[in-house]
Amino acid sequence: MTDSAVHAAITAERTDLAEILTGLDAKSWDAPTLCRGWRVREVVAHITLPFRLSEARFALEVLRAAGDFNRMADHAARQDAARFTPEDLLKSLWDNVAHPWTPPGGGFEHALSHDVIHGLDITVALGLDRNVPEDRLRRVLDAVKPQCVKFFGVDLDGIQLCAEDLDWTYGSGEILSGAAQDLLLVLCGRILPDGKLHGMKADRFSRAGQRGRHRRHRSQPRLRTESHWQKV
Repeated sequence: MTDSAVHAAITAERTDLAEILTGLDAKSWDAPTLCRGWRVREVVAHITLPFRLSEARFALEVLRAAGDFNRMADHAARQDAARFTPEDLLKSLWDNVAHPWTPPGGGFEHALSHDVIHGLDITVALGLDRNVPEDRLRRVLDAVKPQCVKFFGVDLDGIQLCAEDLDWTYGSGEILSGAAQDLLLVLCGRILPDGKLHGMKADRFSRAGQRGRHRRHRSQPRLRTESHWQKV
């Protein structure tokens, strides 16, 4: 795909998400997402942050966060979610569906991944029946590199991800299957609602398995393992 084609996919993806958000009630904006510690409003604040932040301001905010981009992103999302109303955040998304932003060091493909994954953080957590169009999803899946999986701290040793709806696999070993978009979320370190994944290792990446793990270790000191700084 050319840059113009990927940019068109980004515009379409943001438009789809804006239409979904337009239909949410006030309660849903405060519902948790797959980004642990972030509600819908924080995720939308994060998606729209590049439209409000100049390059100079971005550099300053990263400097204030001691060079930690994820720490900066978390602080900014929480601050903007408190500062702006859902209507403000939604208008920012609508006004910038065709914005040419790309992540630092990345191109349009990275921007598409950013929007697709964070859109899924919202729709999957809310239980909405929304499938990312195949052409966009394949583009994001094809861009996955081992270093991306390593960044999110996902242990896929001895596991092969196998999509049930697309001809796509990742890794090798015992099969963990599910919809391609759900497997994309696994690669990004998300914990999915129960029943989304199939295989002997499904609980490791599902809420039921996490609840069981917390019960087994509740007598031990609680480590700070929250992934709110591990955003895309």
